[in-house]
Amino acid sequence: MSANQSEHRPVSPDLEQQRRPNDHPAHPDDPLGGPEHLDFNEDDDSPTPRFMEEQGAWKHWRWVPYPVRKYVKVAFKWVKGPQNPKTWKLQTYFPIVQEAPLRLLDKLLPNRTHQILLYMVYVAIWIITFSLVMWRGQVASEVESYGTPTDIGCGVTYWSQNNGCGVDGVNCRPFNGSSFAFRCASNCASTWVLNPRAVGEQEVVYRPLVVGGPVDPANPENPIYRGDSFICGSAIHAGLISNSQGGCGVVSLAGEHQNFVGSSRNSIDSIGFDSYFPLSITFPSGFECKARDVRWSLLAVSVVFTTVLSLFTASPGVFFFSIFIGLFWQVGMASDPPSHSSIPDLFSDILGKFLPAMFCAWVFYDKMGVRRTLKGLTAQVEKTVWWLGACWVGALTNYTFDFIPIQRLTSHDLNQQAGAKAALAIIIIVVFFVVVVQIWCFRQEARLVRYLKLYALFILGIIICLVLPNLSLRIHHYILALLLLPGTSMQTRLSLICQGILIGFFINGIARWGFDPFLQTSVALQGDAQLGSPLPSILAPVVNTTLSTITFQWGPSPGARYDGISVLVNDVERYRGYFGDKDSDHFVWSRENESDYNEYFRFGYMSGPNSNDYTKAGIWTKDLDWVDAQPGPSKLKGRGLEIEETEQVPRAVW
Repeated sequence: MSANQSEHRPVSPDLEQQRRPNDHPAHPDDPLGGPEHLDFNEDDDSPTPRFMEEQGAWKHWRWVPYPVRKYVKVAFKWVKGPQNPKTWKLQTYFPIVQEAPLRLLDKLLPNRTHQILLYMVYVAIWIITFSLVMWRGQVASEVESYGTPTDIGCGVTYWSQNNGCGVDGVNCRPFNGSSFAFRCASNCASTWVLNPRAVGEQEVVYRPLVVGGPVDPANPENPIYRGDSFICGSAIHAGLISNSQGGCGVVSLAGEHQNFVGSSRNSIDSIGFDSYFPLSITFPSGFECKARDVRWSLLAVSVVFTTVLSLFTASPGVFFFSIFIGLFWQVGMASDPPSHSSIPDLFSDILGKFLPAMFCAWVFYDKMGVRRTLKGLTAQVEKTVWWLGACWVGALTNYTFDFIPIQRLTSHDLNQQAGAKAALAIIIIVVFFVVVVQIWCFRQEARLVRYLKLYALFILGIIICLVLPNLSLRIHHYILALLLLPGTSMQTRLSLICQGILIGFFINGIARWGFDPFLQTSVALQGDAQLGSPLPSILAPVVNTTLSTITFQWGPSPGARYDGISVLVNDVERYRGYFGDKDSDHFVWSRENESDYNEYFRFGYMSGPNSNDYTKAGIWTKDLDWVDAQPGPSKLKGRGLEIEETEQVPRAVW
């Protein structure tokens, strides 16, 4: 082989790589010789020249400043997540302990068919136990001369709402000589008036409507309550029944009474009223009645059965649907039942809600991440504590979140309820940190872009709902679950807790209230708030001290829709006159000479038989002096409760 040939002999690439570091520095125009020159980190600036970027995907965005485009690209790259995504799986602490129930079950019943039969028997025992305890709770001792007590709701009163009792209360007679045996459920002390309710010159809100009590606060005997008081709340205040267990007793009409004394007894602060009312109630002693609300016993049964099922069940489907069904019927039939007249009526109501709720449960499980969160989870103790425990907390919101001073998420309630704004601020801060953690976890799984698109659609839908004319958006319990559940579709401890609470919210909202529309008209949302109607302009009254009379006069109708005037004295309609009738431009009220009480007057326009807003109370004092009413309307309606509306005692028991 010649020397020339040896000089041109090809060199091995490996040898070339070894020789290259000793070579002279490469010329700037030399081609890149190896892949090491192409290595760069994800966080480095793009190697593509800017003029080439502007000719590519960013050519339509050249009007955007380059620094903005640069940071947008960085943000988008971050949102997309790492190149090697991480799937979150719960790291089991003490696996020997947490997986022991599953190993025990497999050891005792290794056959799959036997496990299915055991599950069916277990559910049957659960249903039978629940039914027997509930049946036992319906048994109440008969009251001598009255028979079996009548079940009434927590908001039942003798006096009808608005001016429904008519002039002089004729539609709510008799005022005395009538009584009946009643039975109340537990937790009636939490049935509050949610919009201000007028009692004399006072406006009562966010408390039970209980007016009066024992005449002598030091002596609890013979309490007297105004006729528009909640019967169950008054019975708790009187000590006749227990708020935690409910109970039964006898309520009697006591006719007209004066000077209702307010007091604080048995965790209820009653309201005082320093004048008279045509109808009052009392609770006569000497009657023996035994009844007990078994909702706490039923709750104990359901908690035990769901806990055992959670510990010994590995299947996410069996676990989720069993828990969902059990909690739904527990809440609907016992823990927070809707208003009902009988157990068959309640069962029919819950059954009607159950079928569509089960469809939603399937959507939650299969389409909104519940399956992903529970699949492969063998940390039985943690699943029971974090998911099931949180679900019970959410399902029992009428107890677990009762301390939060927010009854309804409306600007009206937030402005007038003490502590509501601070509580809302704390909730927002907590939710913010939870959202931040969930966003970081979704990014680690490289699923953040997909969920940002989903929530962008949710936000767009909410904005559209907010701008629709003549409709208002109302976020119910079940709407919160539908909106937030997708954000819990991963297997972390925080996701287990949040998902359980949201499922509980959904169960409580549907079992108690049903699928209320999330878009409602202003009339539907108004409840017992003011109508915004004109208020009568009352001239200075003429007081005749000799005859003890007071005469009121007013001007003509403010419009065609207003037909007359309604006058309330001590919250009872005493005059209803229509424009054009004889003597329809004035009202004369006489007082008995021996009367020694203030009297409270309110005036409102009528539209047909219906009243509009009433003025605040003007006071005719016991010294025959007149005190003008404060400007603005008062609230006299009674539908602003934690129940559908104020109920009246059934006529059949009067």
